[in-house]
Amino acid sequence: MVDAGDPIPPDTPLPAVDVSRVASADTGSPLPEGWEHGAFMQVFVRSYRDSDGDGIGDLRGLTERLDYLHDLGVRGLWLMPVGPSQDGDHGYAVTDYRAIEPDYGSLADFDALLREAHARGIGVIVDYVINHSAAEHPLFVNARAAADNPWRGWYLWQPSNPGGWNIYGGDPWRRNAAPGGGWYFAAFWDQMPDFDLRQPAVVDWHHDNLRFWLNRGVDGFRFDAVGHLVENGPQAWTDQPETLPLLRGARLTIDDYERRHLVCEGPNRPFDYTAACGSAFAFGLHTRILQAARGDPAGVFAVAEHFRGAPQGMATMLANHDSFAGDRVFNQLAGDLGRYRVAAATYLLGPGTPFIYYGEEIGMARGPIGGDPGLRTPMSWSADPRTGGFTSGTPYRVLSGNVTTFNVASQQADPESLLAFYKAMLALRNGIPALSAGRVEQVRSDNLVLAVVRRAGASRTLVVINYDTAVAGVEIDGLPARAPLLSRHPDGGADLTASGDGRVRVDLPAQSVRVFTVQ
Repeated sequence: MVDAGDPIPPDTPLPAVDVSRVASADTGSPLPEGWEHGAFMQVFVRSYRDSDGDGIGDLRGLTERLDYLHDLGVRGLWLMPVGPSQDGDHGYAVTDYRAIEPDYGSLADFDALLREAHARGIGVIVDYVINHSAAEHPLFVNARAAADNPWRGWYLWQPSNPGGWNIYGGDPWRRNAAPGGGWYFAAFWDQMPDFDLRQPAVVDWHHDNLRFWLNRGVDGFRFDAVGHLVENGPQAWTDQPETLPLLRGARLTIDDYERRHLVCEGPNRPFDYTAACGSAFAFGLHTRILQAARGDPAGVFAVAEHFRGAPQGMATMLANHDSFAGDRVFNQLAGDLGRYRVAAATYLLGPGTPFIYYGEEIGMARGPIGGDPGLRTPMSWSADPRTGGFTSGTPYRVLSGNVTTFNVASQQADPESLLAFYKAMLALRNGIPALSAGRVEQVRSDNLVLAVVRRAGASRTLVVINYDTAVAGVEIDGLPARAPLLSRHPDGGADLTASGDGRVRVDLPAQSVRVFTVQ
């Protein structure tokens, strides 16, 4: 690990730097048009499935579980960083942008994963860290060695600490004790120095890295921390105007390839980042959905307002790998599966592209450790309290807190399980075009009931969700006169018919979902 205060010993040879150009070489896409409107599974490879018994998840382990994901109804995978990293865990301290983390396998293993995923109609997008590298990346090792090193300008430097900065409670300027001296900017950690993305050569190199993966057949990217790409001073270090053109430029590079997807993480300005990237996570919506699920009418109203005005391309979620986005859903809802189901239905059947965090579909709880690692525990495949079915060896990290009761094996044969509910919701999304890509035609909230009418072509679908713990209902208008409403969920649900003036009332049991296609 590079310590900001450690000098580089004299006569230490500097590592070679590879900034070779990569030409576009699109061979097309094996995926159907609109594949990106299906649900994605966010996967932390290190914690998903270990194929070789070393206690660490790997690409072959993930490949072995593709049938499970296909059966669930997933149409895309977002892989958290899979490149070599200095952190040896989450992967966001990248040391090589054109290779695979040795713990995860090889490029050949990655290529095999792509082939097998594509054969099942599943796209694969990978996390790309554009804001910063690892301190041990050859570019930064060179940059810190000397003030006149040719790679110095690829990062942000000052001859002395400019002072007055505070990002997340700390000074982002870090002292460099190497012969090059100076202070470098690293907003998140001193081991993750920020690139200077005002330099065209740096941007071009990132685009070459994108092409490296696109040429291998990846179906797109998730861009990390896009709000941090440019800084203009101690009071202007996030979401700066120069960021949007940078993202549009990357989007153009990706658009040279057929049917590729880009989703960006920018919590403060998701609408702007959706416009620039094509999709961005709807931060804030996830907290409103959980608020609604807890029985708060203000949350239901806020969800309705978001659905009414959000761009179609936005990405939705309930939680993810970062603590700032909230705890595991099971923990946030105190294990209440009635609340859990209506929360899941809201975003799986709502507008936007849903991203399921691995294990969410079985109600995985956080592990009994603090911080982000507690959110990134090994996947609960079985009730084995020692391994959870994750490995034949010893898991590298403690298991989920409810592994013995909430796991894949115990739920697969249970038609009333949370896993069965997720399958049912995804089957609806995949089977009804208006639910996968339809525009929002009408949204209505009435206390603790939400109703959404979506339309694709001439086809309409009505989704009604009751968040209350008692029977409740809502009246919908604006439908075709005397239109039949055919029940699609739950099984055995009664059909309805709109009145002569296009109205219908839908009553629902407590904490339940009804779905109709409107004829």
